[in-house]
Amino acid sequence: MTVVTRFAPSPTGFLHIGGARTALFNWLFARHHGGQFLLRIEDTDRQRSKPEAVEAIYEGLKWLGLDWDGDPLSQFSRVDRHVEVAKQLLAEGKAYHCYWTPDELTAMREAARAEGRSGYFDPKWRDADPATAPEGVPPVVRLKAPRDGETVVQDEIQGEVRTANAQMDDMILLRADGTPTYMLAVVVDDHDMGVTHVIRGDDHLTNTFRQMQLYQALDWTPPTFAHQSLIHGDDGKKLSKRHGALGAEVYRDMGFLPEAMRNYLLRLGWSHGDDEIFSTEQAIEWFNLENVGRAAARFDMEKLTTLNGHYIRHTDDAALVDHIAPRLETELGVNLDEAGRLRLQQGMPSLKERAKTLVELAEAALFYVRPRPLVMTDKAAKLLNAEALETLRLLSVRLSNTHWTRDALENLTRETAEELDLKLGKVAQPLRAALTGTNVSPPIFEVMEILGQEEVLARLQDAQKGQ
Repeated sequence: MTVVTRFAPSPTGFLHIGGARTALFNWLFARHHGGQFLLRIEDTDRQRSKPEAVEAIYEGLKWLGLDWDGDPLSQFSRVDRHVEVAKQLLAEGKAYHCYWTPDELTAMREAARAEGRSGYFDPKWRDADPATAPEGVPPVVRLKAPRDGETVVQDEIQGEVRTANAQMDDMILLRADGTPTYMLAVVVDDHDMGVTHVIRGDDHLTNTFRQMQLYQALDWTPPTFAHQSLIHGDDGKKLSKRHGALGAEVYRDMGFLPEAMRNYLLRLGWSHGDDEIFSTEQAIEWFNLENVGRAAARFDMEKLTTLNGHYIRHTDDAALVDHIAPRLETELGVNLDEAGRLRLQQGMPSLKERAKTLVELAEAALFYVRPRPLVMTDKAAKLLNAEALETLRLLSVRLSNTHWTRDALENLTRETAEELDLKLGKVAQPLRAALTGTNVSPPIFEVMEILGQEEVLARLQDAQKGQ
C-alpha cells in the first residue's frame, strides 16, 4: 500500500502555527513511508474563501520547505462529484429529503434546551411518504445515520474512541440550495484522492464519527485516522495571537529560519528520546505516529527563538548572507555589491554568534555595508569626543603604513595606546564607534581587517570631519 496523506486547509486566513504543524506531520509521515503528500484547498464556502489566503497558504508551505505532490486540488471544483454521491445515497435509500425549515429546527433546539434534553432533532421526514412533502419548501438531503449502537474509531494517537449513535442526528449532505456540506465533500475527496491516513487536530474528532458513518453508508474503506492534540500557549490556555498564533509569513518576517521552525513544530507533541535538535533527514527517518503525545503541546516563543539562534550559528555563512541580503536592501536601504557581500561573508562567523533571528543578524551586519558617512548612535557619538578624535587622528597616520592583518592592527593600536598612556579600551572603543557607528560590534581588529585599509581610513576621516 502506498501511503497518501493530505493537508486540507480552508482559505479564510493565513497558515497559522497549528495548521503548519498539521501539514508538517502529514508531510513527514508521507516522506517517511515513501508515499505522497497532497494539498487540497477546502474552498466550498465561497463567501469566506479568499484568493489571497490561498496564496498565503502556498507561500507558507513553500517557506517551510513542505513540498506537495501534484497540483493543489480545489474542493469547489468537485461540487458536481459531491452532489453525485449524495444522489447515489438517495437512490439507495441511505439518505432522504428533509423539509424542516431553519425556524422549525431552531424551535426544536430551544424546546430541548428548556427541557434539559441533549437531543432535539425530530426525524419525521426520515421515512415519510414523499407525497406528504410541503409545497414551496426546498429540502436538504440528510444521511440516514444508524440510530442504535456505537460508532468506533481506532485512532493511531488517541487509541480506541467511540460514541453512541443516538447522540448524533442525521447530518446534512446537501443544503437546501443544492450545495454540498463540508462533511460530504471531505469524505468524497479523501476517498477519490486515495488518502490512506488522515492526520489532523483532535478538534476534528467529532467530525470523524460522522464521517465514519458516511464511509459505512457508501461501503468505502475509511482511511486510518490520527488526531493530534492542539497547541496551547505557555500559560496552558488556548493558543491566541498573544501566544504566537501567527501566520507562517509573520515568522519568516520576524527572522526565523524554516529549518528551525520545522524542528520546533515537530517537537510540539512528538519526541524521539531525548533528542531536541535534528536535521530534516533525521526527522523523516524517525517520524512515526506512536511517539505523538496525547497531551496538549505548549508554544514557547523564547524556546523557539533560542532554537533559531542555534540554527543560525550552524548555518553556512554564504547562505546567511543570502538570507539577510533582501532585508538589507529593502528594509534598511542598502545597495549590495560584490564587495559588500564579501565583507558580510567574511564577517559572518562572528556576527552569527550573537544573533537569534535574521532580523538581529541583518541589523548587526549593517555597518559592514552602510554607505559613508556612517550615522552614529547616541552612545557611539559620545565616545567621539575631542580627545578621542585626536587619538584616532594619530592612529590614522600610522594605519596608512602598516601590514593589514588583525594581529598587526591590534599590535599597532596597543603600541599607540601605551605611548599615549591610555588603556587599550580608550582607543579601541572610539575606534569601534568611528568604524561601525555603534558601541557594540564583533572584535574591532577583525572588523578592520574585513573592511580593508581604504575603507577604514575613509571612515576615520569621516569621523573627524563630523566633529
